[in-house]
Amino acid sequence: MAGVSGEPGGSPGVSERREYLFKVLVIGELGVGKTSIIKRYVHQLFSQHYRATIGVDFALKVINWDNKTLVRLQLWDIAGQERFGNMTRVYYKEAVAAFVVFDVTRGSTFEAIAKWKTDLDSKVFLPNGGPIPAVLLANKCDQKKENNIQSPSHMDHFCKENGFAGWFETSAKDNVNIDEAARFLVENILTNSKNFPAEENNDGTIEINSEAMPAESKSQCC
Repeated sequence: MAGVSGEPGGSPGVSERREYLFKVLVIGELGVGKTSIIKRYVHQLFSQHYRATIGVDFALKVINWDNKTLVRLQLWDIAGQERFGNMTRVYYKEAVAAFVVFDVTRGSTFEAIAKWKTDLDSKVFLPNGGPIPAVLLANKCDQKKENNIQSPSHMDHFCKENGFAGWFETSAKDNVNIDEAARFLVENILTNSKNFPAEENNDGTIEINSEAMPAESKSQCC
């Protein structure tokens, strides 16, 4: 889901401010820190006591990208226990990018990443039919890594092999690389958005992938 609009009534030759709305998924195993990452990025908050997300929750981040561009990111927090169920197809609908998160202190969460990426690529696509950009987050880097967590060179290779746009070591607790990872993802989204199909409405607003979100996707979170 994405939209863009310019200021109405502008004089010819005057640059219009462009506004975008992008749906971004945050997926990964239960307990890897997806909710903590979103809370840190959107609200600059961290707590040790978030309860497990049930179904899906979402938050909005508004970014003044530059003096001509406003970006609104709708971050969808997909519960880890949803795994690869049928409802993920509903949750993924109209997304234009994703964060896939694992916990560096639990090797099993890294081993599940390839399955999450495969599931993502099978259920949501760019308008040209290609996969949406996904960034891998190695979260909880403030804690001791498990021995089987890969080195940077292996992570680079893993991302190339599995079609990730890139990866970042992150810590929601210490606010490490959260903003940097998000900026990198938005850069990828904006690059792709130039090729999105657009239709102009009567009010002058341009909508991209403008089909309404399904009501059943707005589930609650604890």
